[in-house]
Amino acid sequence: MIIINSSVITETDILKDHAVVVEGDIIKGIIPMTAADTEGHDRVIDAKGGYVTAGFIDIHSDYIEGIIAPRPTTVMDFNIGIKESERILSSHGITTMFHSLSIYKQDLFGHKPVRQPDNVNKLIHAIHRTHSEKHLIRHRLHARFELDSLGMVDTIKDHIKNDRVHLLSFMDHTPGQGQYRNIEKYRHTMKGYQDLSDEEINKQIENKKEMDRLSVSEMEEMSELARSKGIAVASHDDDATDKIDFNETLATTISEFPITMEVAKYAHGKGMYTLAGAPNIMLGGSHSGNLNAKDAIMEGCISILCSDYYPPAMLHSVFKLHKEANYSLVDGFKLITLNPAKAVQMDDEIGSIAPGKKADLNVIRIFDDYPTITECIVNGKIVSQYHYRID
Repeated sequence: MIIINSSVITETDILKDHAVVVEGDIIKGIIPMTAADTEGHDRVIDAKGGYVTAGFIDIHSDYIEGIIAPRPTTVMDFNIGIKESERILSSHGITTMFHSLSIYKQDLFGHKPVRQPDNVNKLIHAIHRTHSEKHLIRHRLHARFELDSLGMVDTIKDHIKNDRVHLLSFMDHTPGQGQYRNIEKYRHTMKGYQDLSDEEINKQIENKKEMDRLSVSEMEEMSELARSKGIAVASHDDDATDKIDFNETLATTISEFPITMEVAKYAHGKGMYTLAGAPNIMLGGSHSGNLNAKDAIMEGCISILCSDYYPPAMLHSVFKLHKEANYSLVDGFKLITLNPAKAVQMDDEIGSIAPGKKADLNVIRIFDDYPTITECIVNGKIVSQYHYRID
């Protein structure tokens, strides 16, 4: 395969009027159009002046939950859900998805049957099976472990030991700290999910605060097990610098959704990968009233963007940053390609356009100020292709 007439976005530059040559599932080279020869290639893709980027790597997204459970009391077939999700995800340029499944003892935001332990366990196995079945994109598992889910410890350890987990994060949604340190914001959020009185919310808050939690030694043991399998460990909703210091003792390398600029800068200064949601860029700020991702990126203390719950935001946030803040497209695409690949230790194979790496590629064209993926390529094969028309 050869992709011609493109601006190739590499780790360091935008190479205009270049072509990308693919041999099998590997990137063979990047060459000037003056040296490009379409003869001898099974497939020629004309980017028509568009961009070619590495495939997007999304290390935090619970989008699969909405596909499988489109209504609060409905659970669809898991295998169908995964296959339908990858059709959607590839159309948005996501070639590697870390499905982020929540391991909860109690989901305070309402009854989601897809989050019941039995269903989570079934979905973990279904994701694992994709590696040996026909599939479009790379499916990985991000196990988000709520600290009071003590009954799930042995189950998660078994999944880690059997290579079903590819990223582990510790999270604590106790009201009054972390993402919900503002209790009034928490109340407002709760009422958006359920029809509850203040008295009922107060009772839920007190119950959550009284639950037993994973001990430090248990967290250390789980983290060590993950790292022994080459799995990165993340923290979630860090709201104080002392939490970053504690996370260092667990060998945590990723700080997901730091709550304030101070914490984001502190984590970044410690050498951690810092992650924010791309929807935050699209919305102009956090829906929870926390860190503004655009401001943090401009301050140089956010290194990764994830889709969180809205896959289109991966692509559009990069161009929004470029248009509104003159943020470099090279650096913008690193937020969703190379940096997440490094964070989950996959950058030896994917995350950038370089000879010898896997041919995970996106062709991006701009129509009426609307960036769109016209071709999505995984392992050298086109998995999604779109033709926009006027007639």
